[in-house]
Amino acid sequence: MTIFFITIALVIVLLLLEVPVGFSFGIGALLYGGLSDTDISFHAAYGYAQVSSFSLLALPLFVLAGTLMGTSGISERLLNFVNAFVGRTKGGLGAVTVLSCAMFGAISGSASAAIAAIGRIMVPRMIKEGYPPGHATALVAVSSVLALMIPPSIPMIVFAIATRQSVAKVFLATMIPGILLALVYCALNFLFLRKNSSIRVSPALPLVEVGKEIWLTGRKATLAIIMPFIILGGIYSGIATPTEAGAVALVYTLLVGLVVYRSMTMGALFHASKEAAILTGSVIMVLFFLFIMSRGMILAQIPNQFADLLLSISDNKIVLLLIINLLLLIMGMIVDDVSGGVLAAIILMPVVQKIGIDPIHFAAIVGTNLGLGNISPPCAPLLYMAGGVTRLPLNVYIGPTMKFLLLGHLPMVFVVTFIPELSLWLPGLIE
Repeated sequence: MTIFFITIALVIVLLLLEVPVGFSFGIGALLYGGLSDTDISFHAAYGYAQVSSFSLLALPLFVLAGTLMGTSGISERLLNFVNAFVGRTKGGLGAVTVLSCAMFGAISGSASAAIAAIGRIMVPRMIKEGYPPGHATALVAVSSVLALMIPPSIPMIVFAIATRQSVAKVFLATMIPGILLALVYCALNFLFLRKNSSIRVSPALPLVEVGKEIWLTGRKATLAIIMPFIILGGIYSGIATPTEAGAVALVYTLLVGLVVYRSMTMGALFHASKEAAILTGSVIMVLFFLFIMSRGMILAQIPNQFADLLLSISDNKIVLLLIINLLLLIMGMIVDDVSGGVLAAIILMPVVQKIGIDPIHFAAIVGTNLGLGNISPPCAPLLYMAGGVTRLPLNVYIGPTMKFLLLGHLPMVFVVTFIPELSLWLPGLIE
């Protein structure tokens, strides 16, 4: 158990020193192997087998599809369609941002892709219309998390593989919480801007004109709107596995961008493919070392020892759930969502099993907490990525971000934790 804590402490220090995540976990795996006097090559074979699984092939497919969204014209058409509904009200552009990130999440499954595709369009537009730059940046950052909660979600794919749960059920576990969180963010956006007199709003149109605008933008966005139904419909109808659905998403995006919209150039295709390859490679590297560490820890019974340690603190289910939430939040603040999901599966799954938490419910708790952690300092990769879009200093947008998190996301964490029906109802339909 001591070796485990030493290894985790080293990884945390390396991450805080801004050592790349893959190298941090790689050094941690080597240290763990050396201190525990185990043959690292034995565990490496297990890690290779895990990252070579067919289910994990969905990861690069959805990553590439997500990076291609911004150049295919899909994201801009989605924005225009949502804008036709709420864009002419005070704070409407903010609601457009939130809802577009949610819809984009149902296509790409990547929060970083949502920031790249939606943030680069909406942040300058919001600032131009008089939105406070800090509010605009914060809104994109917190809304990007919806892409992690609304299926298909890349971190949830990895979590399902690590815990040997149904990918389809894990997908559905975070869907209702994700939709509720989107509505909460829209409400908070309107609340925070209600007294802001600097925001410019387009003149209201007659109802007939609004209907016409919705029809025109909807017709142009039809191929984008039906894409989530094709992907998720294929998975839940049993026609396609998540991996096959990822392949369909990629081919669909290419056809729409190259043939239908003709907005995707070969140069953009090459650039997006390069970005996706780098991102996928870094994620696979992290997963490989995490699976190596997990194998050694499992053989040493460390997850069970950790579970016994937590149970020795308290046998009260509510107290243990609060501790688990705190640990997940800390994980999300230090590592990315994919790494956090695997760590949660390794370390905390034995705890939730011993206190009688459904693994699918735990998936929703993990997804909601890691999303909160990924936009909470010190590391906050999604928050800093959103700040990179506006090139603003952290002090400008950290305040608005914390208001969204404390009034929106944090309450949703407790709702998901203590009302399991929100997470289990939809998965229960596909028994």
